[in-house]
Amino acid sequence: MEHTGPVISSFGLDYLGLTNLKAAHWNLSVGALYEQALRRGEAKLSKDGALVAITGQHTGRSPNDKFTVKEETTAHDIWWGPNKPFTEDAFDRLHARVTAFLQDREVFVQDLYAGADAAYRLPVRIVTQHAWHNLFAQNMFIRPALKDRAAFEPAFTVLQAPDFRAVPERDGTRSDVFVVINFKRRLVLIGGTSYAGEIKKSIFSILNFLLPAQGVLPMHCSANIGAGGDTAIFFGLSGTGKTTLSADSSRTLIGDDEHGWSDRGVFNFEGGCYAKVIRLSAEAEPEIFETTRRFGTVLENVVMDPQSRALDLDDASLTENTRASYPIDFIPNASETGLGGQPLNIIMLTADAFGVLPPISKLSSEQAMYHFLSGYTARVAGTEKGVTEPQATFSTCFGAPFMPRHPTVYAKLLGEKIKADGANCWLVNTGWTGGSYGTGSRMKIGHTRALVNAALSGKLATVSHKPEPNFGLAVPEGCDGVPADVLLPRNAWADKSAFDATAHEVARRFEANFTQFADQVDEKVVRAGIRTAA
Repeated sequence: MEHTGPVISSFGLDYLGLTNLKAAHWNLSVGALYEQALRRGEAKLSKDGALVAITGQHTGRSPNDKFTVKEETTAHDIWWGPNKPFTEDAFDRLHARVTAFLQDREVFVQDLYAGADAAYRLPVRIVTQHAWHNLFAQNMFIRPALKDRAAFEPAFTVLQAPDFRAVPERDGTRSDVFVVINFKRRLVLIGGTSYAGEIKKSIFSILNFLLPAQGVLPMHCSANIGAGGDTAIFFGLSGTGKTTLSADSSRTLIGDDEHGWSDRGVFNFEGGCYAKVIRLSAEAEPEIFETTRRFGTVLENVVMDPQSRALDLDDASLTENTRASYPIDFIPNASETGLGGQPLNIIMLTADAFGVLPPISKLSSEQAMYHFLSGYTARVAGTEKGVTEPQATFSTCFGAPFMPRHPTVYAKLLGEKIKADGANCWLVNTGWTGGSYGTGSRMKIGHTRALVNAALSGKLATVSHKPEPNFGLAVPEGCDGVPADVLLPRNAWADKSAFDATAHEVARRFEANFTQFADQVDEKVVRAGIRTAA
């Protein structure tokens, strides 16, 4: 087997069962991975230098094809409700078939870290069939110095072979796509899909399992720091504005998607960003826009003119879920350490497709736990396969597909940390106003930014708040730059009776969804939740 690369770890690939490979390329640089991806026809070069890859049929995650191996070391700690079990024997057979498929092929290896805080850092090895996925991994995780890779030994490995298709009747999968995590073997198998997000989300799922046992809350959130050193975290599912709102030129970006909250503060899991770029504009999001014009950025499913190689960020013909993967230092004001202090503000983002939640409301610690467990938002078109328009959903902890443990484990940690550090908590609706999806309009980004900035500056914490009757929320009476009729959503609806009926229906959905947690949380959290009138 041929081995190439600037640093080849002395801890080789034998443990993976990879034999008779044509070549293994280790820790290649950005330029070398560009050359490989272009030579192999995996991607194309835009006129401004970004690498453009098309993922084919799968342009988003395949949550129904994700499995966790059920084995004795972790079986009692996994929340088996949404986490689909996979047998050890089936995993071993599938692993053998993947390694057999990779014989006589080239693979690309990156030795990286997940976790900016050295106390909780996870060494990970990403082995991919294609060069562009290896560049994606290099962008998304933390890159050790080359000298530190000579004896690199991974704690977990991702083995990704997108061209391998599973046979459900033979392999025990649901379809030809699979993402299977084996905590006992410390190995993840990915196949049947070229969507790169499966790589990073598998590592996120692993950290979500490991860290709570160390007293660390893993979070699907972005985070930044103000000029005065105040840390803020932004919970939210894809499409709710985590990346956009945290990429603020007046604040230092810690990270845009995945973090841990320990007794030492907040730390980024990643070394890069994975931003949605559909209809991205230089005016509204200049920092992220500039990354699409840089050498080193990987663009997923972005439409490009075949002759001029100019990008069309407004073209959603391939998917609404167009993405840019880039190192975090492509954002001018990104943190060099990926570390922040204890958060002073916690913002929970939701894209309310029904248009009945206020654009911002202040939460008590019990309400924060309630809304964290609820995770209400709308699935945004293209984020998951088969979703073509926003759909109301509850995704507990704002990341249910990536939570191996029971949600109350994470909610309890959140409540403890809020009370210990005295953080202000806010619920922010970046969704619809003046009506439901199809009738109303999307909340103006300018209004959302003004409200978030006022919250982070401390202004909203001291103003008077009005009780909102449908959801028990405290709404600020005023905010500079935001019309008064926007703050209370009923005022923005022309048909008040339609608003009342819709708000009651959404409240009923909250109430019904929370019944699954009601007997597992403190009674104060239940009382702080949403309850419809009898």
